[in-house]
Amino acid sequence: MANYAVVIDLHRCTGCGSCALGCKIENNVPEGIFWCDHIHQTTGVFPEVKYTFIPTMCNHCANAPCVEVCPVNPKAMFKAANGLTLHDVDLCIGCRLCEEACPYGAIFYNEEEPHKFWRDDQPLIRNLTASPREVTERVKGKVLPYYNPDRDTTYPGIRPKNKVEKCSLCDHRLSHGLEPYCNEVCPSAARFFGDLDDANSKVSQLLRKYPHFRLGEELGTEPKVYYIRQYNP
Repeated sequence: MANYAVVIDLHRCTGCGSCALGCKIENNVPEGIFWCDHIHQTTGVFPEVKYTFIPTMCNHCANAPCVEVCPVNPKAMFKAANGLTLHDVDLCIGCRLCEEACPYGAIFYNEEEPHKFWRDDQPLIRNLTASPREVTERVKGKVLPYYNPDRDTTYPGIRPKNKVEKCSLCDHRLSHGLEPYCNEVCPSAARFFGDLDDANSKVSQLLRKYPHFRLGEELGTEPKVYYIRQYNP
């Protein structure tokens, strides 16, 4: 099996947020939840001000704390043979131990039915505007008008209440030989995906060519998301 990883070239990254937006659309991610996110920071005093931007996601750690603490047997949060950290919604009991254990804040919990806005059947102006629910129904959507049915092939298209959810590295796309959608929509081609065990893969080549770092390396989680070079605002 492959040993999947992501390499993000911060020098190419423009901080546009296309990765986060694309992820939400591809995976039907609810409002307030971010499978793909970012860290940004402004430091210094004018005129010596420095801005940094780091795209983030689930790190699919080799030593994943979320998997270790999952009390379910078999585990609801588990490591797949290809190195991905995945989640079985049917086995999940909603205890949120994985969410607490994740040092990267990459796991989220649905305290209510996701996409509350699109479930609303009250129009903004009665007899004049459509309600969010009507908009979805008119375009033949499922809960939300831009529902992506592809997500439903390996994981619930819309996760239920009282369950956790997180980035799966678009496992439904990988099964068809496609890259994660955040990689595909990056306009500056700053994201790379591949097999660490393949010396000829692009990720392996980049990690040999450039010094790199990972978030929270000192924690011993062995993240599978690597960063090369520096962000250049």
